[in-house]
Amino acid sequence: MLNRIHQQWFSNIRGDILAGMVVALALIPEAISFSIIAGVDPKVGLYASFSMAVVIAFAGGRPAMISAATGAMALLMVTLVKEHGLQYLLAATLLCGVLQIVVGLLKLGSLMRFVSRSVVTGFVNALAILIFMAQLPELTDVTWHVYAMTAAGLGIIYLFPYVPVIGKVLPSPLICILLLTAVAIAFGVDIRTVGDMGELPDMLPIFLWPEVPLNFETLAIIFPYSAALAVVGLLESLMTATIVDDLTDTNSDKNRECNGQGIANIATGLLGGMAGCAMIGQSVINVKSGGRTRLSTLFAGVMLLMLVVFFSDWVSLIPMAALVAVMIMVSIGTFSWDSLRNMKKYPLSTNLVMLATVVVVVFTHNLAYGVLVGVLIAAFFFANKIGQYLHIGSTLKAEAQHREYIVTGQVFFSSADRFIAAFDFKEALSEVTIDLSRAHFWDITAVAALDKVVLKFRREGTTVHVLGLNEASATIVDKFGLYKSPDAIDKLMSH
Repeated sequence: MLNRIHQQWFSNIRGDILAGMVVALALIPEAISFSIIAGVDPKVGLYASFSMAVVIAFAGGRPAMISAATGAMALLMVTLVKEHGLQYLLAATLLCGVLQIVVGLLKLGSLMRFVSRSVVTGFVNALAILIFMAQLPELTDVTWHVYAMTAAGLGIIYLFPYVPVIGKVLPSPLICILLLTAVAIAFGVDIRTVGDMGELPDMLPIFLWPEVPLNFETLAIIFPYSAALAVVGLLESLMTATIVDDLTDTNSDKNRECNGQGIANIATGLLGGMAGCAMIGQSVINVKSGGRTRLSTLFAGVMLLMLVVFFSDWVSLIPMAALVAVMIMVSIGTFSWDSLRNMKKYPLSTNLVMLATVVVVVFTHNLAYGVLVGVLIAAFFFANKIGQYLHIGSTLKAEAQHREYIVTGQVFFSSADRFIAAFDFKEALSEVTIDLSRAHFWDITAVAALDKVVLKFRREGTTVHVLGLNEASATIVDKFGLYKSPDAIDKLMSH
């Protein structure tokens, strides 16, 4: 137990604290931006980022992953805030948390195993593109100083690691932010800063219960939004967990992550924050900056609150160009460049799933839509591919009018028509044997196909023998089919 606590919390103290500091600085403009998108005060997003990070550090299923207010969640809140106000948003956040806990208790997080690698790759690439696109407003219609500062920031980020001794000790994104802030102050460079994004809070968050009527009408208003927030939040969190798993070569508990996200959102709603989830950009920043344990997540949340409440005068001076440089680094590091280099080697179906996921996410700005489309297309290609693995050969026995069919492969909804078409029902036969010892029946469509074959032969006056059904196939055939296996008939006779 003590060894586990040490491993998850205190095995990388220096790296986690430095990484958490970088993440805290990067969270500030993001949280403010997402608050503006949702139509609420900046402190709502900042409080959410603080509480999500702190709670998920203890309750989450993935060390070193950052949860906070996100753009995907903010987009779902716009109509609710506009039509009903902040209090209903806080109530929806609470209900969102409850729904996520239910998902965790039902262990539905395990469904992530049905998301193929090509969908995950498409999700990653789409997020990288969206992160980069989100920086473009900061680089449009601006003075040359902004471009110079951004270029200098990227130079520091990529070159500082090569500096002897300290280059390996301090995370380059943190050095980028500190140096560019110092230059902007020293030379009085007139560029956009964090303070221009919105007013920072000047007090700690306090516990509050949403001021909404506790009745069915309120539930009817917030439930659709809460359900959407719960689904999108869990989807983005579980996908991010998978990506951080790959980056750190470790495993995460997906069901615990569902519960953790729910607990964090409940805490957030009670502290006056908007619903949030895991952030792939900040999670990558954390890992790339050296964060490996839960301490980095906790420190990021605590540091964020300290910065915006107690050091807001200094934080407001950070040039946005410095944070833009950090986020561009994140987008470049997040994008799976191997997916482009390997497109010639990968099957066409894999490439199409990846590209479809990217296109849908980028054009809708909705991660759930992209992943859903990717999963459906991947499932279609898989079913079609497995459906091709069906071969039915036949031999005419020495004695006349007796043919034996040997079925090899998988029989299910995709291959059922091919299964039926392989039999010649008009051939003049007195007896037919269907050998299924090398086949497997998966669903009621396959059972219906076998029934159809048997009945068609019997209509032609042909005696049919079905042999070799394995135990699983025999069970589904006996339960749902008109045709009964010999074992099933024996059981009925014995009763």
